[in-house]
This record gives sequence, C-alpha cells and structure tokens, in this order.
Amino acid sequence: MKVCIAEKPSVAKDIAEVLGAKQRKDGYYEGNGYQVTWTFGHFCTLKEPHDYTEQWRYWRLEDLPMIPPSFGIKLIDNKGVEKQFKTIETLVTGSEEVINCGDAGQEGELIQRWVLLKAKCTAPVKRLWISSLTEQAIKEGFDKLKDADQYNNLYAAGSARAIGDWLLGMNATRLFTKKFAVGKTILSIGRVQTPTLAMIVARQKEINAFVSEEYWELKTIYRDTEFTATIDRLKQAEKANKGLAYLKEHPFEITSFEKKEGKEGNPRLFDLTSLQVEANKKFAFTADETLKHIQNLYEKKLVTYPRVDTTYLSEDLHPKIEGIMRDLTPYAALTAPILAKPIPKLKSVFDDKKVTDHHAIIPTGVYPGGLPMEEKRIYDLVARRFIAAFYPECKISNTTVLGKVGQIEFKVTGKQILEPGWKEVYANDVKEKKEGEEDEEKVLPLFVVGESGPHKPRVHMGKTTPPKPYTEASLLRAMETAGKQVDNEEMRELLKDNGIGRPSTRANIIETLFRRKYIEKRKKNIYATQTGMDLIDVIQSELLKSPELTGVWERKLRQIEKGEYQMETFKQELIQMVMDLTREVKTSAYKTITVTAAPPPPEEKPKKEAKPREPKKTVSIEELNCPKCKAHLLKKGNTAYGCANFKICGFKLPFEVLGKKLSDKQVTDLVTKGKTTQIKGLVVPGREGAVDGKLVLDEQFVVGLE
Repeated sequence: MKVCIAEKPSVAKDIAEVLGAKQRKDGYYEGNGYQVTWTFGHFCTLKEPHDYTEQWRYWRLEDLPMIPPSFGIKLIDNKGVEKQFKTIETLVTGSEEVINCGDAGQEGELIQRWVLLKAKCTAPVKRLWISSLTEQAIKEGFDKLKDADQYNNLYAAGSARAIGDWLLGMNATRLFTKKFAVGKTILSIGRVQTPTLAMIVARQKEINAFVSEEYWELKTIYRDTEFTATIDRLKQAEKANKGLAYLKEHPFEITSFEKKEGKEGNPRLFDLTSLQVEANKKFAFTADETLKHIQNLYEKKLVTYPRVDTTYLSEDLHPKIEGIMRDLTPYAALTAPILAKPIPKLKSVFDDKKVTDHHAIIPTGVYPGGLPMEEKRIYDLVARRFIAAFYPECKISNTTVLGKVGQIEFKVTGKQILEPGWKEVYANDVKEKKEGEEDEEKVLPLFVVGESGPHKPRVHMGKTTPPKPYTEASLLRAMETAGKQVDNEEMRELLKDNGIGRPSTRANIIETLFRRKYIEKRKKNIYATQTGMDLIDVIQSELLKSPELTGVWERKLRQIEKGEYQMETFKQELIQMVMDLTREVKTSAYKTITVTAAPPPPEEKPKKEAKPREPKKTVSIEELNCPKCKAHLLKKGNTAYGCANFKICGFKLPFEVLGKKLSDKQVTDLVTKGKTTQIKGLVVPGREGAVDGKLVLDEQFVVGLE
C-alpha cells in the first residue's frame, strides 16, 4: 500500500479523489492501492529547553547560553494532533512507499520530514511537487513523482532556520529579560523580529526628532502653465518678496522645449510580497489577511502556489498560457486582444534562471464563482496583473520646458499617454491623488524657444514634512530589501536573497510585533510604542538589530537550500554569536524596561498565546469602493449609492431594499463582505407578512435575499 501524507484534510480529499481512494476511514482515505492521510500544519516542534535538562526550566542568567548537544523534535501537546499522528504512524509502518504531498515549499518540507522522522519511517519516500491543486496538476505531479532525496537541501535549510531561531530566540529573550526587565515583563528577541522592529524604531526617531521649517518658492503662470523657479528653496519671506518684485519687472522667456517619447514597462507578475503590498495599498488588507485570502484561493484551485518570491514564470509554461487566458471568462473583454495573435514569449515574464522551486502567482483558469468579497478582490488583483503582463507597453511622451525671467530660471514637466497599452487593463481604477503628487497625465501646450510675454508671478509658502511612517506595504518592501529604499523592480529582484524573513513568514513577524505591543497601528500607519523603542535602545549588539546582517544570514539559508553552504557551518556560526552576545550582555550596564500588559513570569512555562481578536474596523461610506470595479462609491441623489464610474460600471445600491432603509453598517457589510447580518421585517413581493433574513450581493452585484 502506498501512503500519501498531505498538509491539510481538504488537500488530502482532492488527492484521494484523483487517485481513486474513495473509501473514507478514520483519519485517512483508502482505495486503488493508496491510503491518503494528512497533518494540519505543524505536528512537531523543536524540543523546549526543559526537555533537555530540568535546570533549563527556570530563567537564570547563570544558565545561559543554552546550547543543546544535539537538537531533538517532539509532538505538539494537542489531543487532536496526537490522535492524527497515531494514524499516520500506523499507516507509515505498514507502507511499501510513502509519498510526501506536503506544501511544496521550505516550511511544507520541514513539517512533513519531522512527522516522518517522528514516525520512524523506513519505507522509501517520494515527493509530490506541484504548483496548483487542479485535477490536471495533481495527475501530472503523480506521473512525475520526485525522489525525496532531491529535496534534502530544502529540508536542511528549513532545519537550519528553525535551529537558528531557537538558538537566538530562546537565549536572547531570556538574556535580555533577566538582565533588563522589571517584574513579570518578557523582552521578546527574534532573529527577524528584532531587526524589523529596529527599522520601525529608527523611522520613529526620525519622525520624533523632525522640526518642520517654513520655506518659500517662486512660481509663475505663463500661457496657463505654472512654472517653478529652479533655485534652492528660500528660507526667508523677505528674500522671496524681493524675488517676486524682481519677477514683476521682467517678461517670461522660453529657453528650451524638449519632448521625448518613452515607454512604461508592464507591471511584473505577483510574488507574495508584491501582492501583499498591492492589497495593503488598495484595500488596506494586512499582510496576514492577504496571505490567508491567497492561500484560500490556492486551496480552491483558483491560483497557483502563493508562498513564492519570484515574479517570473518557467519557460515550459508558455504553451499553457493561451488555455488559461481562454478560461478567464469573466475577463473575456480584456483577454480578447491577447488571444487575437500568438502569445509572445516575453523575457520580462518567462525566465528559468529567475525561477527556483515555484513560479510567480497566476490564475489557474478555474472559474472563480461564489467567492467572499475579500477573496474576489485578491483574485481580481492576480488575474488583472496576469493579463496586463501580456499587453503592449504603455507609450508616453515626456515634455520638459525651461524658461527664465530676467536671470531666474524656471522649469515645468509634463507627461502624455500616447498609447495606454497595459494600462487599459486598469482603465476603471480610480487612483486617489495624494497631496504633492503629480497628475498621471499632464499635457503641456506647444512652446517655441525664444517666445516671451507677460506672466503672473507669485510666492508659494510651504513647510517641510517629516519622513513618512511605515505602512504594512512599505514595511514589507523594507524587509524584502533589508532596509534599503529601492523602487526599481530589477534592483529589488537582486536584493531578495538578502531580504529579512521569507515571504511566507513576514506577515507573522509583523503580527508578532503587534501582539507583543512593540508596535501599534493608527489608520494605515505603523508606529513604534515606547516599549518597542526602549527595547531597541537597550540592545547594543548590531548583530541583533541590523537588517543588513540579518539579510546575510538569510542569504546563507538560501545557499544551504541550493547546496552551496553547509548547515553545520551555519549552526556553529550562530552558536558562536550567541556565546559572544551572552558574554557581552552579562557584563553590560543595567537599564530597566517595563511593559503595561505583562506576559507570564519567566519562572513559569509561558502558556500558548491565544490569537487576539481583531478590533472591529469601522469604515465610513465615503471610504468605500465599488465592489464591482473598485472605483469610489458616491451618493447619487436621494435614492441610491452609485459607482463613481457608473456609466461604464453600472453598479448602484438603493438606500432602501425590501422595505428597509439600510444603515451605514449594513451598506458597509454589503459592499465589503457581500452580505449583511440578519435584518428583521423585510417585505418580499409575493410573500405574506414581513420576513427576517440577510441581504447579499450576487455574482452580478445585485442585492437580493439570502
């Protein structure tokens, strides 16, 4: 009998269906020579300090550093886990072959290998490695099963990561807590968590230290076009007024008119981080929320494997693109121009050298019916980005005009979209213009060098602004590039090996910092709390808080994955670092840190933290976007809310439905979640008396009764 072990019951069910294992047993499916069972996430974990020696149960400086002679694993203390593990253990013991069907990534490999290690598996092991859960992908995967040894380096990298996190986290947390904390406070230190917090604290200090200064600029309007003086900003109003008087004495003269045609390259396909960034910018989704939504879409067979850090596709996928495009029926109007000619093999999309275990996130072509509103939005982002990648580039014209008034030089720039190209895919998007941002399109008149004439000069007074606080979007980007401010996509690709954390773990790191009360969110912005700032101040070691140095560790972990670095070498380097750190902190001067909401005392075994409930988010009507095309939702007279892009989109939501005037909350629920809570006294045509029920938006975005 061949035993398949999936990472979730739902995935096991899909695999069993394809293999013909139709008979449902207690904890597995059976049939056609297969038994298909499952874990549900992590079943095993590295042993805790007290599992090695009773002495390490208690938090004492004299016991540090804790360096186990070898690292062991144990089952998580959970009745459900224990019961299911017994099933796996029994099946594996009687198997002729085991097929590892875990998530096809580093974490999935680690989960499965630890389970097989704990179950003392002696049967030969094969590996199912697929990028989507469609029936076709599962069949193709079983036709091309890999030898498990091909993924030994991936397992080694996962083990090295877990051991590294244990060595640093367990020792540094106890070290700093016992040295600097007051009372029951625990100072949590982590290999990725601490440098991430250090970036937020550094930005916070810049903001706190910032002193706003007034400045003055000379501007003038010539032929209905506003020009700005190219001289440095003036620090005194008196100088600005003198400049203004000077400008009034001279005519405006055009000295240069330059028009250049250029192109705006297509946006790259999504990796997980860029998807999280886009969803945060567009819908204010947290990184964790986006990860959950895209994982759900993957398990519903709608998108490919999401925990990826590449924006490219493997070249062997090129023949399948046309079929996927044809299957995207909700986007038929957008895919038609692509399907009118052969799909190009673009270098910006297909590159085997840029793809490791998995390719970028794309749709599978399965029809996305009946999705919750949040998942619809994430699917729409993925589908449109996939389509946009195959559109022509956007052709633009950039214009630069120089002029002068007497001896003072002026400048204005403009941009014109000549051929929208890929921007047609986003034609219905309404982008909010932030203060100080240029219009996407600013068409300038035709000027002739040497022309001159009267103008209207003025003085503009402004104030310098502090650095912007991090949002989840900008923080994810900073983690990806180890704190370097990089806008260029090519450069970001090169820095990914040195990013801090992995795409799949960054969301959890940010959530951990919130949970520890080291950071807080105000609207979309992230700020360091006083506790978070105190913690970073007390850490003198750059090794613990430097994004660049943490990025070096991440690169070594990736090298282990590629077989270019030894796991044992990495482990010994971390052991040495922990020993040096312990010596340094033990002899350092005392400071104290207290947090308001203290975790359990170090003398007790900390209880497993319950995940805090998210505070309810209140969204005003003015902040809502159209559920159909994502444009703003506006009040249309006294009868309905409607899409700002109504002539094209056509979405509207009446103030009153089935005899009930909708409250702001009910409108918000309908637009953001696709349904309301229970409403009493609805009047349904054709039914006697009022009824209670929930209002829902159907797939055509029409309101009806559930």
